[in-house]
Amino acid sequence: MKIQDIRALNGPNYWSINRHKLIVMRLDLEELEELPSDKIDGFYERLQRLMPSLYDHRCSEGRPGGFFYRVERGTWMGHIIEHIALELQALAGIECGFGRTRGTGEYGIYNVVVAYQEERAGLLAVTRAVDIAQSLVDGKKYDIQADLSLLARLYEEDRLGPSTSAIVNACLQKGIPYIRLDNESTIQLGYGARHKRIQATITSQTSSIAVELAGDKNETKRRLKQVGIPVPIGEVVQTEQAIQEVRQTLNFPLTVKPLDGNHGRGVTTNIQSDDALMAAFRMAKQHRPNVLVEQFIDGNDYRLLVIDYKLCAAARRIPAEVTGDGSSTIRQLVDQINFDPRRGEGHVNLLTKIELDEATCMLLAEQGLTLESVLPAGCKLFLKKTANLSTGGTAIDVTDCVHPEIRVMAERTARAIGLDICGIDLIAQDITRPLKASGASVIEVNAAPGFRMHIHPSEGKPREVGKAVAEMLFPANQSDKFGSAPGRIPIVAITGTNGKTTTTRLIRHIIRQLGCVVGCTTTDGVYIDDTLIESGDCTGPQSSRKVLQDSSVDVAVLECARGGMLRSGLAFDQCDVGIVTNVASDHLGLRDIHSLEDMARVKAIVAESVKPDGYAVLNADNTYTYAMRQHVRSNVALFSMNPTGERIVAHYRAGGLAAVYEDEFITIRRGDERIQIEHVTNIPLSFGGKAPFMIENILAAALGAYCQHISVALIAEGLRSFIPSFENTPGRMNFFYFQNFCVLVDYAHNPHGLVALGEYIKQAGAGRTIGILTGVGDRRDEDIIEVGRVSVNIFDDIIIRFDEDSRGRDTAQIADLIMQGIREVNPQKSVQIIPDELAALTYAIQNAPNDALIVHLSDRVSQSVKLVEACQERELQLAHKPDGLVSA
Repeated sequence: MKIQDIRALNGPNYWSINRHKLIVMRLDLEELEELPSDKIDGFYERLQRLMPSLYDHRCSEGRPGGFFYRVERGTWMGHIIEHIALELQALAGIECGFGRTRGTGEYGIYNVVVAYQEERAGLLAVTRAVDIAQSLVDGKKYDIQADLSLLARLYEEDRLGPSTSAIVNACLQKGIPYIRLDNESTIQLGYGARHKRIQATITSQTSSIAVELAGDKNETKRRLKQVGIPVPIGEVVQTEQAIQEVRQTLNFPLTVKPLDGNHGRGVTTNIQSDDALMAAFRMAKQHRPNVLVEQFIDGNDYRLLVIDYKLCAAARRIPAEVTGDGSSTIRQLVDQINFDPRRGEGHVNLLTKIELDEATCMLLAEQGLTLESVLPAGCKLFLKKTANLSTGGTAIDVTDCVHPEIRVMAERTARAIGLDICGIDLIAQDITRPLKASGASVIEVNAAPGFRMHIHPSEGKPREVGKAVAEMLFPANQSDKFGSAPGRIPIVAITGTNGKTTTTRLIRHIIRQLGCVVGCTTTDGVYIDDTLIESGDCTGPQSSRKVLQDSSVDVAVLECARGGMLRSGLAFDQCDVGIVTNVASDHLGLRDIHSLEDMARVKAIVAESVKPDGYAVLNADNTYTYAMRQHVRSNVALFSMNPTGERIVAHYRAGGLAAVYEDEFITIRRGDERIQIEHVTNIPLSFGGKAPFMIENILAAALGAYCQHISVALIAEGLRSFIPSFENTPGRMNFFYFQNFCVLVDYAHNPHGLVALGEYIKQAGAGRTIGILTGVGDRRDEDIIEVGRVSVNIFDDIIIRFDEDSRGRDTAQIADLIMQGIREVNPQKSVQIIPDELAALTYAIQNAPNDALIVHLSDRVSQSVKLVEACQERELQLAHKPDGLVSA
């Protein structure tokens, strides 16, 4: 077997609109295409022994053991690898549960599709599944435990921690999408101008002043004391001499901690002697130069969590402890506790493993114990003086027990420091009693507090603290001028074989009249308002994310091409309006898309990703786009050049929204309602009504804008003021006029686009038409031949040129295929071959007859336009030369 290609999707995609995280592997079974599982001796038995848990896979049989039944009866290796990859992830603690295997149309080659949670682990699971299947075929031993350990490690390294996950999941439940901005915990919640960001539990609206203040424990105490909140007395020291001086004013027991430390690192509490004090000071100095010495407050250790200045959760923290069994050493007891699968390194797991560090050894020594001591059965022993979860502690939820006075004190503490998410460490004898009676004292205030103890307490009720953050960041009653839900901006997505770039640019132009900042992606680049921030073909998900991550963008208008959708999926989870201009023969044979039906499924990703109350805008005149209406979950709006067509009439008479080209007007229809937007002669992009394909684009754009609740008056003004030019529509019907002829530069590169362009050229009435064209190397032979056939009926003279990148095909073969198409229609057609694109254009301009129309179908649009403009400038200079002066 051979893996030909493997990629990770992250968004609505060809395989699933709802399952965004999928690994797609293109697998060549090679000789195994002839060997289903029942033809491989011992394969079924070896698979059962290696992975008995596959019994739970129901497969198409719909019952436990269904997959094994299929293997025993005979199934192909791609299907088996799919199930192995899913089970590998499940055994490593990664639940996924979706997979499918489909043939590509090529012999022995399959697409194996498997869900994942984290990309590195998903890719590893799929590749290792191939290795496992091969070892079972070969009858070789395989160490599956090594794979599971590596998978679990990668998953733990990459997945969001419990605090971040709690916020992200709560936002998803509110319908707010997210984008992970790095490999750590920086998350964007929402899109464009309405997004917020978090880094763990610090939000984009958290005060940096408050964070800095909370990091200075001494200043925090001073501020709290100023507003009447009880805190322990203490001093900051840097030297042993200073600590001895402070000792004269403070009585034992004491607490020593780094001034700006966190997670309990370097903290020693309940210090009862001078020797212990100095040892604690030296340990704290290892973490920070400034050390805080303060009066120890006796009582229980509580963490109070205040979000948006309201107490949301409270937990009593218990230091890491062991219970003796009369035979095990303290070290062995800790090992047993750390074996709990809930415990892990750092803060990702529900609990943290107990570390036997210097502080533990000091605590044991104070009690005359070592790590090798054996505790009597039932004897409990604390291993830490602090109760932080990060040092192995546990937590008991006590939220419902907090006395109202302590609740008010906690909320006042958060306001005094200015933290929107605030963790308050409190020592109190009894948190159920009033403030003074409880002996409560705030010993620390924490920015970016962990949520683990509240969402997964060791005992008690879990609290929805992530939901509280989501509500704070995105209030339920918050909406923008478009009525968008919290955290969202309007997204208009456009796809199709031809016309999508022009439609995208026209919609952008119409929406900008509202005074909005529009972020836009096209084949020409990424635009934020007036600024081109990146040039080139920017129709993939990476470019869309640049728009969605920009905090100035009010509306996103995104051109979505086939390649990006197949490679990575869409960049957004849903759109408000999804437009499909048409589906025609182009890019077939690439990435296993072999038919127009396949291509329609790709383009339908955009239509099927429209939110339920949004609109899928579809071309009623195109059979493939019209059929998409049956599968969308949203409203459907149709556009048509044929106002009396059966499809469009039935749609608007049934109350559906439609746009039609009727009596030379762009017209909105619904039921008996008819709204004329504008006459085509007033719309420059229609070229006087002589360019039907441009009128189709106008219909799509006008209907899309109408679906986005833009007024008819603004749509009409947008249509009138959008001037086709190289600046507004580069490579789309760009005309350049000379004294005796005209040059048209256009991007049309497939038969469907060429036919549409030909309809305009016939109506334009040019004296002689000269076409400069080529075939795209990675297209099918029949597509290149068809370019030749179509061109015969459009152009009087044909010049064949070649792209700079012939995409793996010999240019001579491209020329032969185009010539084949030409000769099939008219063997006498005038044809020249000038390989270089700019040389071909130069030749045509220098030899143009009067009243000619040179149609340059360009791959290098910018360079071609520069050349044409230079030729225009030379002609102008010659026209202004005095009589008698002739260039040498």
